[in-house]
Amino acid sequence: MSNEILGIVLLVGLLTGIFAGFPIAFTLIILSIVFGWIGFGDSVFYLMVFQTIGLMKEETLAAVPLFVFMGHILQQAGLMERLFRSFQLILAPVRGSLYLGVLFTATVFATATGIIGASVTVMGMMAAPAMIRAGYDPKLSAGAIAAGGTLGILIPPSVMLVVLGPVVGVSIVKLFAAALIPGLLLSALYIAYAMVRCYLDPSVGPPLPREMWPKSAVEVAKEFFSGVVPLAVVIFAALGSILFGIATPTEAAAMGAFGAFLLTLAYGRFSLARLKEACLDTLETSSLVLFLAVASNIYGAVFTRLGTSRMIADWLVTLTFDPTIMLIVLMVLIFVLGWPLEWPAIIFIFLPIFLPAVQSMKIDPVWFSTLVAVNLQTAFLSPPVAMAAYYLRAVAPQWELAWIYRGMFDFMVLQVIGLVIVFLFPEVALWLPRVLFGS
Repeated sequence: MSNEILGIVLLVGLLTGIFAGFPIAFTLIILSIVFGWIGFGDSVFYLMVFQTIGLMKEETLAAVPLFVFMGHILQQAGLMERLFRSFQLILAPVRGSLYLGVLFTATVFATATGIIGASVTVMGMMAAPAMIRAGYDPKLSAGAIAAGGTLGILIPPSVMLVVLGPVVGVSIVKLFAAALIPGLLLSALYIAYAMVRCYLDPSVGPPLPREMWPKSAVEVAKEFFSGVVPLAVVIFAALGSILFGIATPTEAAAMGAFGAFLLTLAYGRFSLARLKEACLDTLETSSLVLFLAVASNIYGAVFTRLGTSRMIADWLVTLTFDPTIMLIVLMVLIFVLGWPLEWPAIIFIFLPIFLPAVQSMKIDPVWFSTLVAVNLQTAFLSPPVAMAAYYLRAVAPQWELAWIYRGMFDFMVLQVIGLVIVFLFPEVALWLPRVLFGS
């Protein structure tokens, strides 16, 4: 058996292990050792060491734990609750005010954290009881919470973008700039959909009862300046310093984490117990992402050395498809892979297989990376995995899982529309990087 065919067997073995439910990282390492040993002997162990050291020297990956810590410490400070309360008061007389409050809160908070599980959970704990009391439609409520909570995976500073940049070979700063407008576009689609639904059928999202309206403009202003402005300052310190070239992503992540810590002190929410919980959550999330990155890097090196990666790339290039058709095929493949797999597995394992074909077709890497990022967000809204549904179900047991799936489906359609817009109009992603950094 040739090494190229051995690599195909390696890929089939990986897919089999994933669908059988084995832990992905350990599956990657074990398969890499076994097939690497068969293919080129004990040099596979040297390859593992060099690949691990090389990845750990990637300075930009240091931003991952810092951004994760920033998100966890902001949640410990109660910033999401303050944001939601502020928007709830401001929008109380409007139809569907709780939907809008959830989506505005999720959009603002997405610029501070890319931790999806925690965002959906906290949002569900805050908004679900209020929505149930107000008689809001459970399907639309669940869809708004789940879709809003997943915006953090796309809107920078996103952990997924930090990881995606080095894999594709794109500057993280440019990727942040490219993903900002598509992320806000998706948020606008969600908000418009909720408003139209409530306009056409007021029973879906009636205005809040009078007793829940603010008593004065002073109360609204107080909530706004105490809940929105401080977080905006932290976001500007982190994201603004990156986009305007003042700091690297790692430096900006450190600034953001320190700013979040100061907010925790300012709001009187600091305690050693909360700090410990934030640190442990950061350790858990960062270890998961970085260990999978190491395992995938080893797997990719073995897969490439066997020659299978080049064989697949050459085969894709020889297809007589137009580059546009080929890109559509790749987007469909990534969309389908997002059903059973989460984004780290797709980025680390499958994206390097597609990259040579993308490069040979001279597709703009920033645009391609943005399309992938928008596409991967559907992994959190697509059954059967759809982790956002299970996070929400855990904190809102009154809502049936079927209702949650139904509500998420509408927003997944909106997300596909957003993906099509970015596909048909590349300037949606490329305009801001061009303005900030030139051609």
